[in-house]
Amino acid sequence: MTEFFQYLQQHPNAAFFFIAVFGLLIGSFLNVVIYRLPRMMEAGWLQQCEQFLADHQQRKAEAAAGPTNHNTVAPDLTHEADAPAEQAATTPVMTLSKPDSTCPHCGHKIRAWENIPVLSYLALRGRCSSCKATISLRYPVIELVTALLGVICLKFIGVNAAGLAAVALSWTLLTLSMIDFDTKLLPDSITMPLLWAGLIANSFSLFTDLESALWGAIGGYMSLWLVFHGFRLLTGKEGMGHGDFKLLAALGAWLGWQVLPLIILLSSLVGAIIGIGLIVIRGRDRNIPIPFGPYLAIAGFIALLWGNAIISSYLSTL
Repeated sequence: MTEFFQYLQQHPNAAFFFIAVFGLLIGSFLNVVIYRLPRMMEAGWLQQCEQFLADHQQRKAEAAAGPTNHNTVAPDLTHEADAPAEQAATTPVMTLSKPDSTCPHCGHKIRAWENIPVLSYLALRGRCSSCKATISLRYPVIELVTALLGVICLKFIGVNAAGLAAVALSWTLLTLSMIDFDTKLLPDSITMPLLWAGLIANSFSLFTDLESALWGAIGGYMSLWLVFHGFRLLTGKEGMGHGDFKLLAALGAWLGWQVLPLIILLSSLVGAIIGIGLIVIRGRDRNIPIPFGPYLAIAGFIALLWGNAIISSYLSTL
């Protein structure tokens, strides 16, 4: 493995080709994560709610029955308590690997040759091989974007440990952006490990020193936390979700507190441009909330590659 990595360092074009091919494969997996993870979360929440209601009903029945004695028969709560469990047992469990991928229109099981990134889409001409329903263009686009992000990171940061870490960060930001765009959710199962990964990476000073990373995580979370509560006090509305705090905290852990003002400014700028574009081009209702996570992710990616250069240029201009 060490010799292979050294070969890639000595031959950058080979490294770009390798990360592009590997990125296509990862992009195919990211499509699965983007689609399934929110549904897995919703299923878990539903199961927890059903269990809570069953426990609540059981406690109410026990309280109504009062203290039991030898001549009192306690109410039979077995069937009522087991109802959610029986329902869960009959509902197929979704994970990132189970069940197998199928066509959402006809249920056709996707065969191995139909699941090759980009090439299968082109071979099938964007249609299901069974029912000929249209396959969303989004799937090959995400695969291509994943490959492109990997190449860009290695190109601008280098074929080294920092470059590989940047690739992983960019792929994670893409996943979070698409999930937030679809569902307005930023899963803790991704944002929290991302935060810890940033601290671990910077314990080796890949992007900044550990002290800057630590205060970046704290500053990233607290800055949006203050904005959230200030906006709620002034308007009585919630302007963003708690997942945005955690995402900015993760970016602070990766890039350091010094880059946080740039990320916030860039995310606001990107949000304004995209938001106005959606209103003008697609006629989107300005009262419909737009997820902030994708803008933070785009700003974080820009800061990852060019943040220091932007800050240096700005300071030299001043």
